[in-house]
Amino acid sequence: MVLRTDGPPEPTSAVTLVAKYRAARAQESLFDDRTGNASSYDEFVDPSGTVRPAWRELAECVADRGPYGLDRLRSVVSSLVDADGITFVQVDPAAVGDAVTHGDGTQVPGPWLLDPLPVVVSSSDWETLEAGLVQRSRLLDAVLTDLYGARKSITSGVLPPQLLFAHPGYVRAARGIEVPGRHQLFLHGVDVSRDECGEFRVNADWTQAPSGAGYALADRRVVAHAFPELYERIAPRPVSPWAQALRLALIDAAPESAGEPVVVVLSPGTHSETAFDQAYLASVLGFPLVESADLVVRDGKLWMRSLGTLKRVDVVLRRVDAAYADPLDLRADSRLGVVGLVEVLRRGAVTVVNTLGSGILESPGLQRFLPELAELLVGETPQLGAAPMYWGGVDVERSHLLSHLSALLIRPVTGGEPIVGPMLSAGERDALAARIAATPWQWVGQELPRFASAPTAHSPNGMSPANTGMRLFTVAQRGGYAPMQGGLGYLLEPGNAAYRMNTLAAKDVWVRSPTRVIAERTPAPAVDLPAITPSPTRAVSSPRVLSDLFWLGRYGERAENMARLLGVTRERYHEFRYRQDVPDSECVPVLLTALGRITGTDTGAAGDAAEMIAIAPTTLWSLTADRRRAGSLAQSVERLGSAARSVRDQMSHDTWMVLAAVDRAVLRHSSTPPDSHTEGDGYLATAHSQTLAGMLAMSGVAAESMVRDVGWTMMDIGKRIERGIWLAALMRSTLTTVRSPGAEQTITESTLVTCESSVIYRRRTLGKVSVAAVADLLLFDGENPRSLAYQFERLRVNLKALPSSSGSTGPERLVDEVAARLRRLDPADLEEVADGTRPELDSLLGGIHDDLRELSRRITATHLSLPGGMQPIWGPDERRVMP
Repeated sequence: MVLRTDGPPEPTSAVTLVAKYRAARAQESLFDDRTGNASSYDEFVDPSGTVRPAWRELAECVADRGPYGLDRLRSVVSSLVDADGITFVQVDPAAVGDAVTHGDGTQVPGPWLLDPLPVVVSSSDWETLEAGLVQRSRLLDAVLTDLYGARKSITSGVLPPQLLFAHPGYVRAARGIEVPGRHQLFLHGVDVSRDECGEFRVNADWTQAPSGAGYALADRRVVAHAFPELYERIAPRPVSPWAQALRLALIDAAPESAGEPVVVVLSPGTHSETAFDQAYLASVLGFPLVESADLVVRDGKLWMRSLGTLKRVDVVLRRVDAAYADPLDLRADSRLGVVGLVEVLRRGAVTVVNTLGSGILESPGLQRFLPELAELLVGETPQLGAAPMYWGGVDVERSHLLSHLSALLIRPVTGGEPIVGPMLSAGERDALAARIAATPWQWVGQELPRFASAPTAHSPNGMSPANTGMRLFTVAQRGGYAPMQGGLGYLLEPGNAAYRMNTLAAKDVWVRSPTRVIAERTPAPAVDLPAITPSPTRAVSSPRVLSDLFWLGRYGERAENMARLLGVTRERYHEFRYRQDVPDSECVPVLLTALGRITGTDTGAAGDAAEMIAIAPTTLWSLTADRRRAGSLAQSVERLGSAARSVRDQMSHDTWMVLAAVDRAVLRHSSTPPDSHTEGDGYLATAHSQTLAGMLAMSGVAAESMVRDVGWTMMDIGKRIERGIWLAALMRSTLTTVRSPGAEQTITESTLVTCESSVIYRRRTLGKVSVAAVADLLLFDGENPRSLAYQFERLRVNLKALPSSSGSTGPERLVDEVAARLRRLDPADLEEVADGTRPELDSLLGGIHDDLRELSRRITATHLSLPGGMQPIWGPDERRVMP
């Protein structure tokens, strides 16, 4: 089987493929000898060089594709990741990653790096993993229940108390708070890898707010689409049933008093490292993605701001670390949590999962004693082993810890990053040994993790081996724990960096069924249905969400208008740059001046026309590519993307394909123009045309794929305000000054093209230049979607559709006043000339521009701002009555 490609096929044999892989593996081992990982397990081939059975189809498919096909596969995966908007934010500014750090310190997400080749897990290996994974979730659940309950682990002497109380994951305020149902640990993530003997080992448990499940679901979608022939042949077990199990488990976790449970996903916001993971998971589950500003405690309950009212929240899937969840009872400096949330939990009026305090299970001190705790609490031994650990509080173990610092991973039990022993200098080891000797109970040493090698096509060198790990997930059910039939794989950097879990790329994890027949006939794992069936939760319409949608509409319209005007200006520049002696050439400095006034920036030489034309290429490049320049196309596109990511759970999937194309066209270039004029103009033409195409596609998605709810209405309000502001500013800059007939003709035509109204204008006037005719079309024609009259009619309808509409709110009155003013005007009056200008037209456009900006301010104040008044959070029955 040979896949047809765009270039010459280069099939090769599986034998040759394996030979090249083994040669690369041998070369890698030369480096691994220095890090102690030379004998790592190979997932792909056995010691004799034979491809392992689970990987045979992959070897055959890769061999059929050949090197060129593998390059194409890598390119397709990258394009799909881009089109789906899968991103990752590198928070550490000093780290080298794919997130872009601007000069002002702000960061934007970089692309998610995904290896085209999956990790293939045989059915027998998965049986081992699944049994150990489910058991480990049960064990940690028992430990969590005990630590915040009877504390038998402490009173029996098995767990030293300082290992509980000194770890930041322990939340004192959470004692006594219980999650409804049989399990206190709701969501569990486990990092596993193979040692040199092929045995699976646990490297870390994630119980605070486990991340990665959304990435795992998104990765499966991408790899399955990019490599369909391999997906069909292996037929891995689906991961989507786990998402359904998670959804039903969240509904089932609601307090008994909840009639129709409302579930939300609480996110730290778009600046979180895993913002995509949170938003994608929320969209797959069908639950609103909220931030702290969307929630409020009133009358002892948790509420979500929605549709201008408050809606009771019953379950919160927490992606905010526990310490930041409530600034009243926990960290007072937190802006990510909800004031009073802990008290609502104590009252049992809401369920938060994972429960506050679950982060204690990530403590290295507790992990050291997990086998003893498992025996004490459930009478079992963990089936999945972990690397041996040594606690400094035990004399024998402390001695081993101090004498092997250079070969261990050193973890502080009081929180903090692990220290990689092999990376320490002699002086650093001595300093660390002194710290351990001073407070030995605060330190745990762990044998260095081992990682198996697996094939990757991440690098451009063809298929090669790389260290690999996996993050697996379980979710609590009534009858136990349901594992995801797959997970999030990852490639690790070579050498000591792997011990710090520095990753190069993600990998999809494919779990094989025993046979193809069974894979086709096996139904999805049975999931206990909740006793109640809730009605769907409608889209969140809190002030924060509405504000993002409002600005989504404004930035989308701003980018479209800017692309049109830049394109027209660039075309006129090329038309007249060598013919500056003709009157028509005056249109170039006029359009450049218009760009300056619209953006509020300087476009050249204090109005000197010749100088403005001379520096026009640099000006156009800056207004296109410099995201730091106010009003530039790049700034609008960047802010459009930021607003869209903030409300990702409410956007159509097609939105990201459109935004990715615009992002590639505009944002991935230097703000400094190239030396070659041809290259620079080629970029400008592409950026302007692709932005325009993208914004038109966005308008189509909004018109055909978004529900006409209050969020859509607010987005359309933003769009109409921006279009009106832009139109008024453009016409004021181009048509209010009287010029020679030739210049007037060209400037008027340029204005009409920019406003997408040139065709209908020519049809109505046969090309005759008339300011009155232009005004009639662009200001007063209610049937022209580009006219001011049309914008005000849409604003009137949209404002009336908002929940708070009374027909006489401030914004509604202002729109009615401006619309009435337009109806009273005669287009012919706007042609009157005085002192070389058209004062009536200038006054009208200036007034409308100011009115629309005032309308934006009023809407922000009335619909998009948070309540400022003090309100009781516990209820009227608990207010203190003063005599």
